[in-house]
Amino acid sequence: MPPDTIIDTETPPQSRATTARALVARLSSDPLGGVVAALIIIFIVACCLSPYFLTRFNMTIIARSLAFIGLVTIGQSLLMILGELDLSVGAIGGLSGIAGGTLMVQYGVNPWVAVGLCLLLGTGCGFINGTLVTRLRLHSLVLTIGMAGVYGGAILVATKGVAITGIPHEISFLGAGKAFGLPIPFIVLLVCLLVIVFVMQKTPLGRYVYAIGSNPDAARMLGLRVAGIRTAAFATAGFLSALAGILMVARLGSAQPSIGDTWVLSPIAAAVIGGVATTGGIGSPLGAVLGAVIIGIIENIIVLFGISPYWQAIVSGGIVVLAISFDAVTRRFLNKGV
Repeated sequence: MPPDTIIDTETPPQSRATTARALVARLSSDPLGGVVAALIIIFIVACCLSPYFLTRFNMTIIARSLAFIGLVTIGQSLLMILGELDLSVGAIGGLSGIAGGTLMVQYGVNPWVAVGLCLLLGTGCGFINGTLVTRLRLHSLVLTIGMAGVYGGAILVATKGVAITGIPHEISFLGAGKAFGLPIPFIVLLVCLLVIVFVMQKTPLGRYVYAIGSNPDAARMLGLRVAGIRTAAFATAGFLSALAGILMVARLGSAQPSIGDTWVLSPIAAAVIGGVATTGGIGSPLGAVLGAVIIGIIENIIVLFGISPYWQAIVSGGIVVLAISFDAVTRRFLNKGV
């Protein structure tokens, strides 16, 4: 090689920008990989921070608490993929739990019949939300804020703010029992997640949901029943919220008016962390549940360190802001390269 030959090993600024954009694009196109990596890192950090984190008792607590918020997160992620939001899912879960407790305790209805009726109630509430959004062409965010007030008010009217106690022991195992070493609510979550993931990835209906979320006008031109699919998604979210509500009633042994109060921000944050785009058409329920796991671990660490539980609301809200901000910045960064 001639002595005057110079090899420039420094990467040009333009090349570095292109490489960074390509890396972000790769992570964005496969959000599940980034979520899993973040989950592993947070899990390792949690193990290092507290010797009590990786114990069977604590893992059971995390799995059981994850089940309730995870069910609501699955329903919320479906709506977000469609480009919708339902801020009444927490109130639907609470109302369904209160209805089930009232039927069992005050009216002596068979516990299993009461469970079925409360699931129908949750599905019906979701169906009403979906029908109002699609038929009246209302914005789902604004509508469901109002419906959350309606359902929450119904809870207060029915209970006068007092918990309904004396839930029959026949259903207590649904919330407190175990099978194969796992909490029953967690097994219910896994079953629901497998069903929804199968529908979203292996059936035409799943492809229709992504198509509508990406471009509803184009989907409508292709002959897809956009209104029907949206309504069905709202009804599914209502069903999953009601399921979480009745499982919580079985867990507590009472129907508390406050059930579902914390099931509003966390599912949205979990979905965004899990790669579900706020604009619709991107993401998966599996990623959303993994995002819920991340939030659950963070909140568990707060408890293990004896930090006031009131900080959990601050943490959850902060995670929502950070997740949505990161989602917006990432997509703006990628659009510059288009």
